[in-house]
Amino acid sequence: MHVLDVAEDATRSVVQEIGREGGKAAAHRCDVSEQSSVEELFQKLGSDEPFQILVNNAGVSHIGRLETTSEAEFDRIFSVNVKGIYNCMRAAVETMKANGGGAIVNMASIAASAGLADRFAYSMSKGAVVAMTLSVARDYLPYKIRCNCISPARIHTAFVDGYLKKNYPGREEEMFQVLSQAQPMGRMGQPEEVAALALYLCSDEAGFLTGVDYPIDGGFLNLHG
Repeated sequence: MHVLDVAEDATRSVVQEIGREGGKAAAHRCDVSEQSSVEELFQKLGSDEPFQILVNNAGVSHIGRLETTSEAEFDRIFSVNVKGIYNCMRAAVETMKANGGGAIVNMASIAASAGLADRFAYSMSKGAVVAMTLSVARDYLPYKIRCNCISPARIHTAFVDGYLKKNYPGREEEMFQVLSQAQPMGRMGQPEEVAALALYLCSDEAGFLTGVDYPIDGGFLNLHG
């Protein structure tokens, strides 16, 4: 397993966690928005050990509506959330084709399908992820490359804690409950639940699944009514 991130400390932390669970992984610094560095790294990894699985999980968030989103903010969201996935898929498909197929999982969001307030640029980027997923799934059927995406609702990560601390100082616990109750199940999802779905979509058990956007949202999209 190879873990890629622009933040080297983060990659090393994930690799250490995998090691504690008995797995093996290697950390690599990679800015997914830079096509040349992505292609160089993927070529090296593919020549050392052919790979057949790609999970695109890199992404950045943004809060703002149309008129409050600057060009620089829009470009940053696009370069990571859209171009980053494009770069990684483009760099991976040749190796997958040469090795008889593979599985790609892209991380989208319910923001791609639901009209969320103050998420203009973020929603744009995740809608593009879903569209790219469907296109790649269709085009690479002859090469036995499956491509699906996952659309989480709010997941309890460090980002959520940081967001609450920054925007609701002293009210973090109260607002955490408000955000949790926004999901029909009354809680946020856990990272492990998203990981379990990604693992399934990468496995042979999901061999008949491609071109699907899977919401993991505690009922957010369908059960509010």
